[in-house]
Amino acid sequence: MEKQTKNSLREWKNKLEIYEKPRISASIRQIINSIGPFIILWVLAYLSLQISFWLTLLCVIPAAGFLVRTFIIFHDCTHHSFFKNRKANKIVGTITGILTFCSYEQWRNSHNLHHATNGHLEKRGDGDIWTLTLQEYAQAPWLKRLLYRTYRNPIVMFIFGPLYLFLISYRFNRKNASKKEKRNVWMTNIILATIVLLLGFTLGWKAFILVELPLFYIAAFSGVWLFYVQHQFEDGYFENGDNWNYVEAALKGSSFYKLPKVLQWFSGNIGFHHVHHLNSNVPNYQLEKAHRSDKRLQEVPTLTLWTSLKSLTFKLWDEKSKKFIGHRDIQKFLRSQH
Repeated sequence: MEKQTKNSLREWKNKLEIYEKPRISASIRQIINSIGPFIILWVLAYLSLQISFWLTLLCVIPAAGFLVRTFIIFHDCTHHSFFKNRKANKIVGTITGILTFCSYEQWRNSHNLHHATNGHLEKRGDGDIWTLTLQEYAQAPWLKRLLYRTYRNPIVMFIFGPLYLFLISYRFNRKNASKKEKRNVWMTNIILATIVLLLGFTLGWKAFILVELPLFYIAAFSGVWLFYVQHQFEDGYFENGDNWNYVEAALKGSSFYKLPKVLQWFSGNIGFHHVHHLNSNVPNYQLEKAHRSDKRLQEVPTLTLWTSLKSLTFKLWDEKSKKFIGHRDIQKFLRSQH
């Protein structure tokens, strides 16, 4: 199995290598057409408050879309795939990280762990959605079950979750974080606190909240939703020990989220998530070309906006059926245990 995995990885590495090289012109163009419109709409949102809050929302909604696109730039920088130069990735990644309330070093380390362990039952927990197996849930004490059900509740996960994750969770250091990562987290926190205080006292706290809260929530919700549906779909992938395979985890455990073109653009092609997990060195603007380069990449689990809604019903991973299951199947299993 180990030899087969290495050969498969080598094959895909060779296959996708042509798409790895970032183009400086494409990267700079993406910075301009992502951060530029975001700043313009952000300014217009504040100015429009003097006219109507509804006009402000008309500015905030597309601004949130451009902020999601800015996050994809940050995401690529953490993989060192946006520029050839590592220092350039770190500089742009730090700036875009501040815009999206993320610490560059913290997110890079956590996300790389997610890539290395995606779908591995024995290595869950780093940069993942909390997922229990059916057997684990059945054997869990009532308090853990309650916490898990609360966590997986759509209201908690998508209403409160995005704000908690970006505004609170990312402000604290991970367990076993390096000194470098800890310094970066606190530096990011200090810069963000300074920016928030300056904007609050300069523009007024009421104006600040009316613009920033809906803007940030829409962007954060979009990010959490994208990550959720790209790994929490019915025919997903989870395996133990030697049965786990990096390539299979990428192709079976990361969905192709087939979005309308406008949403694909705003989400920076991240819907081609299977390609990204196969080779995280491919910059976002090359993912679609890579996807089209091999028929096998077009035969992966595919979700649309409509079919992705079903993911809201999935709660536990059933190791026997190799599928995510919902409340009805969980209750049926629990009754069979008594």
